[in-house]
Amino acid sequence: MRWEGNRESDNVEDRRSGGGGGFIGGRSIGIGTVVVALIGWGVFGINPLTTIGMLSGGGSPQVQQQGPAQRPPEGDRQAAFVSTVLASTEDVWAQVFSQGGAQYQVPRLVLFRGATPTACGTGQSAMGPFYCPGDRKVYLDMDFFDTMRRQLGAPGEFAQAYVVAHEVGHHVQTLLGTTGRVDGMRGRISQREQNALSVRLELQADCYAGIWAHHSQQARNWLEAGDIESAMNAAQQIGDDTLQRKQTGTVRPDAFTHGSSAQRVRWFTQGYKTGSVQSCDTFNTSSL
Repeated sequence: MRWEGNRESDNVEDRRSGGGGGFIGGRSIGIGTVVVALIGWGVFGINPLTTIGMLSGGGSPQVQQQGPAQRPPEGDRQAAFVSTVLASTEDVWAQVFSQGGAQYQVPRLVLFRGATPTACGTGQSAMGPFYCPGDRKVYLDMDFFDTMRRQLGAPGEFAQAYVVAHEVGHHVQTLLGTTGRVDGMRGRISQREQNALSVRLELQADCYAGIWAHHSQQARNWLEAGDIESAMNAAQQIGDDTLQRKQTGTVRPDAFTHGSSAQRVRWFTQGYKTGSVQSCDTFNTSSL
C-alpha cells in the first residue's frame, strides 16, 4: 500500500503516554490477554470489559487522567499511517455524502494505550479498536496491529487500514441513523435476536469499509498486489466461526455477534466491487 506522501488527517488525538505497554488497574495487559478477550467476545458474546475484569482479578479499571488533546509526534510512522488512512476515509465519505445531498461530519480518531475514558465508558486496549457513538470517536491502541500479525494471522498494512475503515463505517452508521435504530431494540428483543442485529450491523460496517477501499483506490491508485487479499484475510481471521473454532473446536451461529468469516469477506467484497451504499443493505436481505 503506497500511502506515504498522501494527506494526513488533523482529526487524530494522541492520548498515549510513554512506555510500550498499557496498564489497567495497575496490571500490564499483554497481547495474549487481548486475544482471549476477543475470542470471548466472538464465542460467547461476552463484553470484553467483563473478560478483562476476570483476567485481571476483578474490580474496576483505573484510568490515568489525560492531559489536553495532543497531535501525534513528528516522525511517528505508524501514527502517520493511520492519520493518512483516516484522511482518505474523510475524502471518500465526504464525496459519497455530497452525492446524496448531505454533508459528512468527520469523526476523531483517538490513539491510546491501556485504557482511556470515552462517552461509552472506559475504553480498554483489550477490546480491540472500537467506535463510540456517544462522542463520535474511533479508539485505537496500535498494539492491536501486532496482535493481528502475530496471533490472528492477519498481517499487512492494508489489513490495518481495513480495521480503521471498518470503525469509520460504524461512524457512518451513526450519521445515517442505523446505529440508533438498532440500539433502540435493546431490551425489547431476545439476546439471540439482538445478536442477529449486531451481526447485520457489523457486516454493513465491513461493506462500508469495502466502499472506502473502492473509492480510495480510484482516487489515489495506492493499492499494491496482495492488498485486497490481506484485507479479506483479516476479515476471515476475525469471523465469529473462526474465533469460536480456535477456542472450542465447535461453532455456535446463535452466538455470532460479528458474522462468520465467509460473511465478513462477502460484504467487504460487495462494498469494494460496487462502491455503493445501497449495495450494503444488510438489514433487508434474507441471505447474509
